[in-house]
Amino acid sequence: MNKNLAIPGDLLSSDVKQAGEGTYVKDGHVFAAIFGFVNKKDRIQVIPLTGKYMPHSGDIVIGKIVDIRFSNWLVNISSPYKALLHVSEYPERIDADQMSQYLGIGDLVVVGVKDVDVTMKVELTMVGESFRKLDSGRVIEISHAKIPRVIGRKGSMISLLKSKLNCDIFVGQNGRIWIEGREEDVDYTIKALLKIECESHTSGLTDRINEFISDREPTTK
Repeated sequence: MNKNLAIPGDLLSSDVKQAGEGTYVKDGHVFAAIFGFVNKKDRIQVIPLTGKYMPHSGDIVIGKIVDIRFSNWLVNISSPYKALLHVSEYPERIDADQMSQYLGIGDLVVVGVKDVDVTMKVELTMVGESFRKLDSGRVIEISHAKIPRVIGRKGSMISLLKSKLNCDIFVGQNGRIWIEGREEDVDYTIKALLKIECESHTSGLTDRINEFISDREPTTK
């Protein structure tokens, strides 16, 4: 078996302080809870190879408004579970009968996961500087499991993309990525992101993405 892959029950460490997402602790040891790649850069994580995004409190995601109900927007966050954005979690005070004037069906929003209870009721918030409605740019969706490679070690990959492709990029933890810039720059950024998704399981990816960007034909500014 590839040493970077783990299956449920694999022993990963005897340091329980290193236990991260995708692991569990038993008898003073850390074990893999799921099948996936092992990431030991900071804490030990097991990153799933496939599967739907499962929300956690504190996540920042890109959601799509799919319905408006009394006092709540219903939001698709690319998860098996629909999420609720209560009117009180909008950045300014509004009445329930005004909700559609601020966020309509089909609108995209950057939101935070405020709470997930044991029944997987997901509550969102837009109260905070990071959260907003997305009025421009483009959004693509990749596997949420590949998001750590899009970000890279200490943000190295996403910094590379932003600096060399002249685009603003926001990466949601649910696999949705917002890009804004000149059309040709956005097109190339999407190609680079899809290449990262396809080759995320390989080593030397940052170097290859750097070469991919460097090989780009010059464009007129």
